[in-house]
Amino acid sequence: MAAAPQAPVDTEERKESEKFIEEMIVLPTNESSEKLLCIRHTCAHVMAMAVQKLFPNSKVTIGPWIDNGFYYDFDMEPLTDRDLKRIKKEMDRIIKRNLPLLKEEVSREEAQNRISAINEPYKLEILESIKQDSITIYHIGDEWWDLCAGPHVDSTGYINAKAVELESVAGAYWRGDERRQMLQRIYGTAWETEEQLKAYLKFKEEAKRRDHRRLGQDLDLFSIQEDAGGGLVFWHPKGAIVRHIIEDSWKKIHLHHGYELLYTPHVAKADLWRVSGHLDFYKENMYDQMNIEDELYQLRPMNCPYHILVYKHKLHSYRDFPIRVAELGTVYRYELSGSLHGLFRVRGFTQDDAHIFCLDDQIKDEIRGVLDLTQEILLQFGFRKYEINLSTRPEKFVGSDDIWEKATIALREALSDKGWDYQVDEGGGAFYGPKIDLKIEDALGRKWQCSTVQVDFNLPQRFDITYVDSNAEKRRPILIHRAILGSLERFFGVLIEHYAGDFPLWISPIQARLLPVTDSEVNYCKKVVSDLKSAGIRAELSHGERLPKLIRNAEKQKIPLMAVVGPKEVESQTVTVRSRYSGELGTMTVDEFIARVRSAVERKTCW
Repeated sequence: MAAAPQAPVDTEERKESEKFIEEMIVLPTNESSEKLLCIRHTCAHVMAMAVQKLFPNSKVTIGPWIDNGFYYDFDMEPLTDRDLKRIKKEMDRIIKRNLPLLKEEVSREEAQNRISAINEPYKLEILESIKQDSITIYHIGDEWWDLCAGPHVDSTGYINAKAVELESVAGAYWRGDERRQMLQRIYGTAWETEEQLKAYLKFKEEAKRRDHRRLGQDLDLFSIQEDAGGGLVFWHPKGAIVRHIIEDSWKKIHLHHGYELLYTPHVAKADLWRVSGHLDFYKENMYDQMNIEDELYQLRPMNCPYHILVYKHKLHSYRDFPIRVAELGTVYRYELSGSLHGLFRVRGFTQDDAHIFCLDDQIKDEIRGVLDLTQEILLQFGFRKYEINLSTRPEKFVGSDDIWEKATIALREALSDKGWDYQVDEGGGAFYGPKIDLKIEDALGRKWQCSTVQVDFNLPQRFDITYVDSNAEKRRPILIHRAILGSLERFFGVLIEHYAGDFPLWISPIQARLLPVTDSEVNYCKKVVSDLKSAGIRAELSHGERLPKLIRNAEKQKIPLMAVVGPKEVESQTVTVRSRYSGELGTMTVDEFIARVRSAVERKTCW
């Protein structure tokens, strides 16, 4: 038997990660702690005051609280890390002085006079956007003030300076408009206690270790080539095989659940997008039109109109329903370069889109079917916890009160039948129908928006789609949009971070790597690799280095199974196996190894 592989080089790193997840404390949020929200909002003001003390020519814009802290945008010279340290020291001094936060209400005219007196053009623009006549101002002592509605702590001394940290500086366009001034955005984090800050910083370290952009490069999964353009994803062979596995599983499950698959074009005449309403309501997210033989065409930002055209291709009877069609359809949407972020925000992406055409009294069953399908698909990828929101009718809407009520009740009852807890976002639905949004929770407790189920009363009307009812009269069907993964790109990014690139055996791009002790075993290893591939196992051979280095390389690439082969394995026609999940598995025949791998893959277990 060959010498047993050494302990994996990243065992300590994995143990630390597992320990962190096991001991991870639940930190308070802005929603769960009004005290924390007030601290963060006040910290934003304290930071702005500190910046203007150190950089008198800087102009302030807005400074809100955010999920993990706060930020403020400034029109000023570019900042450095050294500047951030100076700003933090000045903040500490302001906090130590225990200056009161004082609220004042003034007339619009008075607010305008005060802003003009201190030459703050951005504040004037903000003032113009405030509808109320009574304007609220918050002062820090008698030294600094800003337009603000609150809330704040009573005084700066209420903030624990040791629980506050400035994190980074980035560029941000004023009002998010790339035609406007580029501002300096300073991000900070603030907590109630120093212990919470330490826990948050540890969380950040773990999140950084799992960053899909770094792991995508380290594991050679994907790239975004600037030579081709920002926000356009290149799937490398290893990433592409994972995508293939996801797509193949997705298609099989959908076919099993009564969906029919579609493939539709990436472009269409501009008139199609005029009928759908996208040219009226979504144009800023669409690319410029192209002229083809004197007709204008448009890259698709959505798949919905295509699926409707397929529906309209023939007449339908009430007996045909429900009709379920699904497509892994690539769409293209314009995003500002500054908003692009790895796989999470791109310009071209593939949605796992599906549309259900059904009758009024089928809505509940179809929604329930979508929820069952969602649970089945997400569960196989290891996602078991969800946050669910039901969004109801807004003030402006299309469709009758009756159909809105019927659809909303159907969504509620489907959720109740599942036994799922959910929150209601009253009035948060789109103008064309109520919806359910589902966020998945990853290994670090972060929530990611993926799945959506949306009832639509608008597009059936715009495209005038109908069916013939039992009385031979034309009726309009109900349309349900739904996506489960959201997009393959974003879901793959979430998957990478959830598993820290250490994928389960069934979706790992390489499942087994053969490692010969010397070159004398290479030919036998080639035969084993061939046998494994013939059995549908993704295997490869690595040689030409000393065994310890081969093992380290396999560990760095997070290969689930290593099969070491020495002279004794060649003689006995066996392999000595080590699993990243289970450690040493001992020596076994190639047939036994194949059987165990295939069984684990079929059961979607580690081994």
